[in-house]
Amino acid sequence: MKMSRLVAFSSSLLLGAALALTGAGVANADSSAAAVDYVALGDSYSSGVGAGSYDGSSCKRSSRAYPALWAAANSPSSFDFAACSGARTNDVTGSQLGRLNASTDLVSISIGGNDAGFADVMTTCVLQSEATCLNRIATARAYVDSTLPGRLDSVYSAIRSKAPSAQVVVLGYPRFYQLGGSCVAGLSEKERSAINGASDHLNTATAKRAADHGFTFGDVRTTFTGHEICSGNSWLHSVNWLNIGESYHPTAAGQSGGYLPVFKSAL
Repeated sequence: MKMSRLVAFSSSLLLGAALALTGAGVANADSSAAAVDYVALGDSYSSGVGAGSYDGSSCKRSSRAYPALWAAANSPSSFDFAACSGARTNDVTGSQLGRLNASTDLVSISIGGNDAGFADVMTTCVLQSEATCLNRIATARAYVDSTLPGRLDSVYSAIRSKAPSAQVVVLGYPRFYQLGGSCVAGLSEKERSAINGASDHLNTATAKRAADHGFTFGDVRTTFTGHEICSGNSWLHSVNWLNIGESYHPTAAGQSGGYLPVFKSAL
């Protein structure tokens, strides 16, 4: 997307600081922003698991997920919703990047949590001892230090190769728990604190790799503050025994109030 097309967007419609990273930026506009070709990549936090209103596919793409909400409000000229529940970095490079091309203007992605073993960490912590939980978290943190940066580099380099002019927004993950909150059962405070720390560790690593590739990092920990599990007003599911796959994922309010504003402010 050329800068001459970008300046056509009205500055009054910008909701955040316009970032012209990698030589391209996308104005945060309303339905008049028809020139934007947008592709949403990533895992369940981008597909909208936990928000309901799914498309019926195994990827569980939700009309309440932040990419779909942004597209509905802005009517881009094209919107390709490729994010998929359970996706890891190799799933993005193997099956999602075909949606990108030289005309792609905007890309969003959340990825890395599944590579680091997010689901297994939470299963271990819920079902096993505190010591086993803390050991599993330590293993995940070590993976984030040793292996994940290279996997993120591969994804980010492939995105830039496929969509050389696109603005790319990398979304992070929220902290799960409000410490000292309203929960009276379940995990110990030590476990909750360690899980929050692991989320911070993952976000720090992701933000650094995104910045090194010239991408924008959207930190959702800010918008989720006060809406963690144990807050009394959570935008995250705790253990959902009726639909276990939604456990520890954002609700519809978490997508619209937690993810969407951060995405918009990055544009």
